[in-house]
Amino acid sequence: MPTAKLAPAEAAQPILNPLSTVAMFLVLTVEDGGESAVRDLVPDLSAYARAVGFGRPDAELACVTGFGSAVWDRLFAGPRPAELHPFIPLDGPQHSAPSTPGDILLHLRSETLDACYDFADNVLTRLGGAVRIVDEVHGWRYKDVRDLLGFVDGTENPEGVEAVDAALVDAERDPEFVGGSYVIVQKYLHDMTAWNALSDREQELVIGRTKAGNVQLPDDALPKTSHVDRNTIVGPDGEEQDILRANMPFGSFKDGEFGTYFIGYCATPTVTEEMLRNMFLGDENGNRDRILDFSTAVTGGLFFVPPTGFLDDPPPAPDPGPDAQTSRPAPPHPVPPAQTEPPAPANPRPADGSLGIGSLKRS
Repeated sequence: MPTAKLAPAEAAQPILNPLSTVAMFLVLTVEDGGESAVRDLVPDLSAYARAVGFGRPDAELACVTGFGSAVWDRLFAGPRPAELHPFIPLDGPQHSAPSTPGDILLHLRSETLDACYDFADNVLTRLGGAVRIVDEVHGWRYKDVRDLLGFVDGTENPEGVEAVDAALVDAERDPEFVGGSYVIVQKYLHDMTAWNALSDREQELVIGRTKAGNVQLPDDALPKTSHVDRNTIVGPDGEEQDILRANMPFGSFKDGEFGTYFIGYCATPTVTEEMLRNMFLGDENGNRDRILDFSTAVTGGLFFVPPTGFLDDPPPAPDPGPDAQTSRPAPPHPVPPAQTEPPAPANPRPADGSLGIGSLKRS
């Protein structure tokens, strides 16, 4: 594939696009026997996006497609992304981050929800019974890019060259997949009643920033349990390690569910994973992210977003023979010693997280 000769930004899917007005997040599993239908679709994804966007250029439709560890070897022969593995569940003293099913992630972004709907409808109609929708969330930009907790989201997002370095795989990291990205997604449900019972100052201490002005609290006033502190990762060279967030609020009055869909792109999943460990497991002094007292993770998935050249010209299907192997074997699922099984989602009732507008779930 020629993408290895391109710079990461030239080879990448539209990961670096600015935050859109609306987004649709679809997580699919591939049914047994559905692999060929999925593989046949992959080279046509860009054509579907062009077709839907042609008559609505103002919609600025963009689709990012990622694949999970379990399905990669079912779809593609040849090398695997170097750091692709299943999402690592976390079972902390008070809060858990579950790992939930997911083979394919479709992150659709647009200025209009109908463009997302039409793209997803075309894709899902073609795939038919080859896939199953396990999660669907319709997100929307809220006020001046705030979450439903009332705070600006994504303040520390890198920009320009820093965004490329943070989000995209380069030739040094993995020459087979230059321009790719690792993405972790989680759906968080907020307890708005408990959150709104706090004063603005109490909320600011939980987040670590002022609510009105979006200014980080001074170091001497920043709690070790604040969201800002728990998400600050410093590398061995002393520089902060960034990820690129494209989070979106969502809500459903019918289901009584309101929350944030976390989606973080990174050149290596280890940065996001360290953030999550800091949040859920805490540090040696037991400092955990206090936002988790009000926001519960109910899904968790890790996907690799290959470069556009991979999608346009994917590698051949894997050898179906019993002795078939990939050139880079799948890594084992690294489960922390204190954990044996992924924790069950905090909300066992199925929920699509949408506003009930044109749900794409097929019965």
